[in-house]
Amino acid sequence: LRRTLRRLSHEILEQTADLSVLALIGIRTRGAPLAERLAGELRGLAGSRPPVGALDVTLYRDDLNRGGVRTKLRKTELPFSCEGKDVILVDDVLYTGRTARAALAALVSFGRPRRVRLAILVDRGGRELPIRADFVGRNVEAGRHEEVRVHLEETDGRDAVFRRPRNRDEYAIGEGMR
Repeated sequence: LRRTLRRLSHEILEQTADLSVLALIGIRTRGAPLAERLAGELRGLAGSRPPVGALDVTLYRDDLNRGGVRTKLRKTELPFSCEGKDVILVDDVLYTGRTARAALAALVSFGRPRRVRLAILVDRGGRELPIRADFVGRNVEAGRHEEVRVHLEETDGRDAVFRRPRNRDEYAIGEGMR
């Protein structure tokens, strides 16, 4: 996981012309600690740490009325305006694209960013919307009857990425993501 985040940080630096307008916004829940970790990596590589925020997209989801979707509201924390910023939305897993779409809808409530890009730890495929990540830590092929789950030290007590059949015991994707 550490190596993957370092590589993502290098890619972000290579593709960001002006670091002074860069801001990272993690999508709750696991995107927020990933954004913090990326900001730390960027500080180590570039000498400056971009501002970091956390975004709750629950109320912007288009699947709230469907069974199985969590409706627990979490706090949005954006200690800066998004106006004119080069924002990178950060999340753990990209699947259907619905969470990323909801994040874009929520983001405009906090100003008009100059540009918005998406950084994902794991892209599992299976898009239902035309959403593509700009920065991808790892691509994992997973079927519709499988789930990809990320565990982080900050939220789960350990770092790991799992692919598992729905309602089955977890099995690790690979040692490189631990």
